[in-house]
Amino acid sequence: MKQIRWGIIGCGNVTELKSGPAFNKAGHSSLVAVMRRDAAKAEDYAKRHQVPRWYSDAQQLINDPEVDAVYIATPPDSHKDYALLVAAAGKICCVEKPMALNTAECIEMTQVFEQKQLPLYVSYYRRSLPRFLKIKEWLEQGLIGAPRQVQWSFSRTPNKADLTGQYNWRTDPAKAGGGYFIDLASHGLDLLLYLLGDVSTVRGINTNQQKLYAAEDAVAAVWQFQSGCLGTGFWNFAASERNDKVVIYGSKGRIEFSVFEHEPVQLFTTEQQLSLDIPHPENIQFYHIQAMVQDLLHGTGHPSTGTTALKTSWMMEQILGAEL
Repeated sequence: MKQIRWGIIGCGNVTELKSGPAFNKAGHSSLVAVMRRDAAKAEDYAKRHQVPRWYSDAQQLINDPEVDAVYIATPPDSHKDYALLVAAAGKICCVEKPMALNTAECIEMTQVFEQKQLPLYVSYYRRSLPRFLKIKEWLEQGLIGAPRQVQWSFSRTPNKADLTGQYNWRTDPAKAGGGYFIDLASHGLDLLLYLLGDVSTVRGINTNQQKLYAAEDAVAAVWQFQSGCLGTGFWNFAASERNDKVVIYGSKGRIEFSVFEHEPVQLFTTEQQLSLDIPHPENIQFYHIQAMVQDLLHGTGHPSTGTTALKTSWMMEQILGAEL
């Protein structure tokens, strides 16, 4: 293949700016078809984004002979079923994060794609963003010495829609596999696995403090990486203020950054202090998509696959294993 032709299943909000346009901006890549169950919305998306074809049936998009790879951008409860249909058609697949509803579904997906020798990617795009690659570079250069401990503190004020009782699939465990913890913390936990390696032990507690929806809204966890580095984190979605700060403590210094906020990445050692403002691209999944295309055309590898995303889902499942 000289060009990867993509189709999108579920052209909702995440595809409007974060991902959709990047399939045409990446070299040797094009978006040729989209699907949404609401035919009018599918047609509207196709017209606004100059996509040649649209469908209201996922199987039709998957069977389109001009679609080489399928990006699944639906809620997590349908990721596995759509992905298995893509695998059955012998095509490349990328699914949004989290990979699926639970670890068991992730395992099934990875096994099917491995058996068929087909690539399976997951949209943990922070692994490809320059801001976080700089942090990985600092760690690999040993600028803070051996990583000893990482701490992530994260809080959000209550969502206005939740306060008024409006339905939100992101807080419906049947649709999302959990609540905002699954939706948002998955990004940061996956990034920490990328930066610091696999986890050997993890424990967590969670509770529902606001009683606004069925899912958890307060989570705390501790874990240990295989390297011996320790991790702690708390995530609260009923707080009075917005907060997002990660600190990696090493034997010779520390690194500070935010997972979601537009804050500089900072390095503190006895020898130097650096504060770098590294902007994100207009379409935040651009580098992730570009890396998929390069891997498919040239075998360069990709940092976010079904195998790596499975580890993130396992970690979150362990954290949510107990309730107060």
